[in-house]
Amino acid sequence: MIAPRQILVVDDDPLVNEFFEAALTRLGHTVKTSSSAEAALELMTETEFDLILSDVKMPNVTGTELLRQIKQECADTVVVMVTAYGTVKNAVEAMKLGAFDYILKPIMPDELEVAVNRALEHRELVLENRILKSEIKSKYDFGRIVGSDKKLIDLLTMLDSAAKSRATILITGESGTGKELIARAIHYNSPRCDGPFIKLNCAALPEGLIESELFGHEKGAFTNAIKQSRGRFEMADGGSLLLDEISEIPPGVQAKLLRVIQEREFERVGSAVSLKVDVRLVVTTNQNLEERIKQGKFREDLYYRLNVIPLHLPPLRERKGDIPMLAEYFLRDYNAENNRNIKGITEKAMKLLNRYHWPGNIRELENYIERAVVLCRSDRITEADLPSYLVLGPLAQQSPRTFDGDMTIAELEKVAIINTLEKFDGNRTRAAAVLGISSRTLRNKLHEYGLMGSGGSTEDLVEVGTGEATEK
Repeated sequence: MIAPRQILVVDDDPLVNEFFEAALTRLGHTVKTSSSAEAALELMTETEFDLILSDVKMPNVTGTELLRQIKQECADTVVVMVTAYGTVKNAVEAMKLGAFDYILKPIMPDELEVAVNRALEHRELVLENRILKSEIKSKYDFGRIVGSDKKLIDLLTMLDSAAKSRATILITGESGTGKELIARAIHYNSPRCDGPFIKLNCAALPEGLIESELFGHEKGAFTNAIKQSRGRFEMADGGSLLLDEISEIPPGVQAKLLRVIQEREFERVGSAVSLKVDVRLVVTTNQNLEERIKQGKFREDLYYRLNVIPLHLPPLRERKGDIPMLAEYFLRDYNAENNRNIKGITEKAMKLLNRYHWPGNIRELENYIERAVVLCRSDRITEADLPSYLVLGPLAQQSPRTFDGDMTIAELEKVAIINTLEKFDGNRTRAAAVLGISSRTLRNKLHEYGLMGSGGSTEDLVEVGTGEATEK
């Protein structure tokens, strides 16, 4: 149901104004009327109208001239022209100037309701779409890419210029480093930001489907092609196309992709008709394409066409100074998403985050912070809120042989205990025997580390991260 709105009716016939006012007021709307375009413009300086219903033929200033001024001064206001049969041509011309629709006199109340509801629904969709686009642009603003590492800053200085161009961009980096985030930021900070942003994950499709997904196909082009289908290049016309994991495209399709980049045209599968497109191409890969070329798995000429503006995202382990900033950023986001008010991360927990080698990069860090926010039982994230893999993983790597110079004797003792427990699946009796200490001593140590809840037998599995012991 349409919420009550502000509506202006403009007609030089008082009876028409009275009819519209009565009918629309019954629908709950606030209605004002005007007998001339001049008076309507005066009312518009006092009130912001959601919808204006205007007669086409009026003395002095016509409805068409009024429409031009409305679109100049109040572009968001929806205008519906009201006309008699003899001036339908004028109403159609008014729609070319920006009117949403026209209605014919005489009109019944139920017909008026349908026309008004359609116009107001259209206005709501336009405003919602504008708000959504604004939110998306804000989300992918370059300023929201978190970090102060020199490699990242150098990358960001290139992004603004790269985004404004139409050149093909090749983004490289390990999985989880944020390649898609950068690709979206490039699109939404480019002149194409109002056009479509289309994505295709090349690694997720069987070899036989990639060509159809890229270029589309005609009905009957192959088995199960029961109707014509547009490909991603057509969908992205006027915008940007992200080809994720470009290294997985098979050689036959690589040749066709090269042609599209060179000539900006292609044919659907099963068609001889060439289609022209205007697409900005952004490609990503976690592979070394130069090595793939040496292996004969990637075309060298395609590589040079893609590598116009290369951007490399460093792994998180090479920018560890950004971990505290990223962790706090994700903490704020997931606090809001989960209606939590966790104030921060303890020093011990942050030390664990800094020591970990992050094979999953930023995506892995984000997942851990989300988990911690959901499970945290105090106002700060502690090491007990981190998953067992995060607690055990970095400690398991710290042995005397790889001692990095910043571990105390107590920390080395903790490493030995946790590694041994991990080896024996949490069985304290066997771990204590190997360590040469009593089960009581081991239990006390686990209490000291905060890795065990109250109670528990000598044969239980410690679930590190929850602070609880689960009976085996």
